[in-house]
Amino acid sequence: MQYEDRITIPTPEGVALELTLAGMGSRAVAGALDLVLKGIAIAVVLIVLLGLLGARGAIVVAPAIALTMLLYDVAFETLRRGRTPGKSIAGLRVVRSSGRPVDLVASMIRNVLRLVDGMPLSYVPTIVSIAVTNRNQRPGDLAADTVVIRDRREIDREQAGFEAGSAAAGAAPVHAAAGASWDVSAVPAEDLATVRAFLERRNGLARDARARLAAQLDGALRPRVGGADVTDSERFLEILYDAKRARG
Repeated sequence: MQYEDRITIPTPEGVALELTLAGMGSRAVAGALDLVLKGIAIAVVLIVLLGLLGARGAIVVAPAIALTMLLYDVAFETLRRGRTPGKSIAGLRVVRSSGRPVDLVASMIRNVLRLVDGMPLSYVPTIVSIAVTNRNQRPGDLAADTVVIRDRREIDREQAGFEAGSAAAGAAPVHAAAGASWDVSAVPAEDLATVRAFLERRNGLARDARARLAAQLDGALRPRVGGADVTDSERFLEILYDAKRARG
């Protein structure tokens, strides 16, 4: 199947609106960051709940966790124009398929389904759905008629940073030779920008978060790379980034 990273939407005003779809890698990064923050929120809720109810609070632990995860996504998406903290950092936002801002009903639908097709099923339905749909939609997006897109301002900012970094590097990327035989043509520029952001910021991440993000990026991008012969996730990302950059 041909990977489509852009969609064009005709508006009632007769203007064609072009949206850049979020790739698997950038969505994985956003999801991982949000999951960390959800974990903190859940911990706070459970401490308060069990402090108030004691042992009796055990029966409402599961509903409290599910409700906290749901409210986190719905509140941020509806109050911050489709951007949770993770999406904001990754330069993503969720919108209606018409290009209009996501509303409360659509956000509720997509995030209720996330409680089913996400962690309980190891995100397998999510990954498969994003990979096979033309608009990179997971089951919740299909039900709510939403898409996850790249924020135009973030694309411009990352492109400027990428060009500045390439100019400053001068010589060929240091890991390019190791990936000389790799086929990286199927890796889109937006996912390469996500890899660059991870490589630049990884030293400031906690060890577990760093390893988890590297593994998620590896899992999302390795299927698009032919001939990759390294098993370490960070090494794979270093070589992929330099190999792609060396080829323009």
